[in-house]
Amino acid sequence: MTSAVTTDKSATSTRPGYGQLLRTPGALGFVLPGFAARLPFGMLTISILLLVQHVTGSYGDAGIVSAVTGVSMALFAPVMGKLTDRRGQSAVLVPVVLVHATAVSALTALALLGAPLWALALAAVPAGASVPQVGPMVRSRWAAKLEGSPLLPTAAAFESVTDEFTFVVGPVLATALCTGIHPAAGLTTEAALTLLGGLFFAAQRATEPKVVAPAANGEKHASALSFPGLRVLIVAFLGIGAVFGGMQISLTAFAAEIGNPGANGLLYGIFAAGNMIAGIAMGAIAWKIGPRRRLILGYIGLTAAASLLWAAHSVILMGALGLVVGLCIAPALITGYTMIEQLIPAAARTEAFTWLTGAVAFGQAVAVILAGRLTDAHGSSYGFLVPLVATALALATLLTLRAKLAPARATRVIARGEVSRELASAGK
Repeated sequence: MTSAVTTDKSATSTRPGYGQLLRTPGALGFVLPGFAARLPFGMLTISILLLVQHVTGSYGDAGIVSAVTGVSMALFAPVMGKLTDRRGQSAVLVPVVLVHATAVSALTALALLGAPLWALALAAVPAGASVPQVGPMVRSRWAAKLEGSPLLPTAAAFESVTDEFTFVVGPVLATALCTGIHPAAGLTTEAALTLLGGLFFAAQRATEPKVVAPAANGEKHASALSFPGLRVLIVAFLGIGAVFGGMQISLTAFAAEIGNPGANGLLYGIFAAGNMIAGIAMGAIAWKIGPRRRLILGYIGLTAAASLLWAAHSVILMGALGLVVGLCIAPALITGYTMIEQLIPAAARTEAFTWLTGAVAFGQAVAVILAGRLTDAHGSSYGFLVPLVATALALATLLTLRAKLAPARATRVIARGEVSRELASAGK
């Protein structure tokens, strides 16, 4: 027992890093295919916007179809996550990517044929509902491989940076295809890449988490939503999604109001860069405080930063504030994902990750609509109030219900049952 404890202390004292993370046996086998499979997700909404606007001449119609896609994805993602936990990743992913490629192709054809708005919105439902949840599947593989390891926060940070990178590269690629080749080229490429990348990822069976049978451990397949900690995290992630959606609309309007529309790309790039920089730093730090405290402190910073956006009046000031907001998103986002390993049993983790991913997408879709209406009526300053109000409400929820974020068990058995690690301090 003494030697086992010594080994565990040595492992936890080792400073976590990305090099050490990627040297985890089998990691590259699912990291690289996982990146290829989720890159198209960053192309989907912008490709829909550009195609529908091209064929209808209306940004409003394009926004409606895009929002339907986002909401549909948010609502169906947890269903896909639950099925994945019960049936396995490959069993779910293969038919899902086939359905998605078919649905996106149908939406593309309807748009090119001049179908009415209601038909496009209807076709957007299966296109969004069938978005493969590769990000949560990758996170589940990390959680299975690193359970109880100090590298788990590093993995969460790595995945956050990967997600942000796809949201930077995806829209650029989609825009180049739609404007340089054909308005439908973005969606066509998205469907093809999703199909090929998804099948490639599904083929990596060696690292796929095993399905936990109820009879094997005496536990039932309870929904991840039945755990109160996840419900609190969902509220927090809705607020984060509102920041993304509110920033997209309001930065575009702000750049137009100051007579420099081209500054929009620069400003959003600075915002995204802040998120990526903080995400990289989060994974390189050996944290001495527990994840619950990190989440609350990060959210306080995010709310404070968002509260200043409405008052910015120059590109320099807006760029600085956008950078700070981006820097504050990553600590809250990454810590929330990290807490899933403590709050949710392995049999429901993929579903839990999809609830959080869906919450970001839903918060973003609602914020786009609200910020768009406020901006049209009163200007970009009012659009920036959406991230402020959303994060303030989420922060109030976190502070009120923070006890729900404590680990469900005081102890966990790790290292094949040889060592017990106290988790009481993890929720402080």
